[in-house]
Amino acid sequence: MGAGVAQGLATLSLNDYDSLLGEFYNSAIDEHSWSDCLARLRDIYQANFVTLILRAPRHRDHGVMLVLGAEDTEAGLNFDYPGLPTPLISSEANQVFTVTDLMSEDAWIESRYYREFCKPRSIHHVLGVDILPPGSGVCRFRITRPSSQADFSAAEKTFCTRLISHFMRVLHIRNLLTRNESLNTLYSQAAGRLAVATLVLDERGRLIETNSLGRDLLVAADGLRLVEGRVTATYSGDNKRLYEAVNSILCAMRSGSAAGTGALSIARSSGQPCLGLVLESVASEEWANGENQPAIAVYVRDVSGVPMINADRVQQIFGLTRTEASVAMELANGASLEETANALGMQRSTARAHLRAVFSKTGTRRQTELVRIILNSVIGLAASEQKSARLDRPVRINL
Repeated sequence: MGAGVAQGLATLSLNDYDSLLGEFYNSAIDEHSWSDCLARLRDIYQANFVTLILRAPRHRDHGVMLVLGAEDTEAGLNFDYPGLPTPLISSEANQVFTVTDLMSEDAWIESRYYREFCKPRSIHHVLGVDILPPGSGVCRFRITRPSSQADFSAAEKTFCTRLISHFMRVLHIRNLLTRNESLNTLYSQAAGRLAVATLVLDERGRLIETNSLGRDLLVAADGLRLVEGRVTATYSGDNKRLYEAVNSILCAMRSGSAAGTGALSIARSSGQPCLGLVLESVASEEWANGENQPAIAVYVRDVSGVPMINADRVQQIFGLTRTEASVAMELANGASLEETANALGMQRSTARAHLRAVFSKTGTRRQTELVRIILNSVIGLAASEQKSARLDRPVRINL
């Protein structure tokens, strides 16, 4: 082991170790903190590269690999992953190894992986561990040095072993947070497709989070708007009723009563039909405290909006032909039979014939009944072609 490395480990104080662990756990909530963590490990080991492979590439998935080199200032996500089978895979998870634990040095130097990938990058000595966090795939951690430096010592392997449990916890926490974020995104997306704006407020009525429909609603400022971070109704009378409902729910929460709810309508300056609001308390954990905690969820529906009906989904769910689905969709969007015929370029009698076929296939007898069935079906949850490429992520407002 090189003198510099021995000195680095030997002089690692309790404060240094505490700082390193702090960077570990910061990485669970902020992926950019991995750069600080990997940089600290690079310095401790005097390495030329420190690599954390969060997800190995497979098929068309390029994977996720964080790499910090000797000259880098932050972790990168675009380091070229070798398109070669690597011999540096341990048969035991959570077991620290070096190259000589897996093969002879001659076999290592003669391997194609070493010759084509490692040697051009001055990678000779490798210290690694394949980490298996709970409920996740294998994550690979590697520290490397050039041939001009000494191989990794037993003390350095022991220090790396001490970090495995922290790696596992951090990666597990990150997986849980990512899963919850994905679920929240799906719920927000579902609410958005049903044309429901969602606003999450703290106890003072300040906006904490909203979905894209809520953001658009507040930007339009037609009925509800954001004033100094606080959700406010356009008219003073409506605003008074809004905060009476909010305070009533908060009082119920503080008294330990059942979850409070409220409902009211909010007038709009544009003359469009009123916004319908439903308010309910947000359950909080006993340990949660402090400002800017979720307290009230406000669900807003704009009844004047045009339903987002996808003709392809209407056709699939009810077994209709393309033309029949187009007729049903026009009717569900509020058109009369005559307007539907004109929009689709057909005679009224032809539209009526298609409507009879739709009645037969959907088990309905009247136009109003058909519209109700379509609007109450799962069609509204189907993504349109324009939105299917990405999720409608919740929008966090930093106040």
